[in-house]
Amino acid sequence: MDIQLDFDKHDGLIPAIAQDHETGEVLMLAYMNREAYAETLRTRRACYYSRSRRKLWRKGEESGNTQEVLEIRVDCDRDTILLKVHQVGGAACHTGYRSCFFSKIVDGTLVEDGEKVFDPKEVYRS
Repeated sequence: MDIQLDFDKHDGLIPAIAQDHETGEVLMLAYMNREAYAETLRTRRACYYSRSRRKLWRKGEESGNTQEVLEIRVDCDRDTILLKVHQVGGAACHTGYRSCFFSKIVDGTLVEDGEKVFDPKEVYRS
């Protein structure tokens, strides 16, 4: 069955949410184009489209913190994907935190409330 996702609604990109398959923790939000989606389906490893670099971004290609895709869900409008993943290496966020959602608002103040897994200065070249 060929599943038709609506890549046309947002200039060829659809939001892709990565969620830990065991805990349900939301790890990150990224975007996929058709090519990233096809690669993710084929390899069962998360591949996204980097809007800033304008190219495919294979999660973990520099850090080693890959995402093994265990389940893919699609929303009712077929314009958003939910990836249930096994987060290899423990960190999904490029800042070194387990989740990109490591901050919360408390009484009007932004408070860091997450697990830092690595120092990005030691992991990334640039």
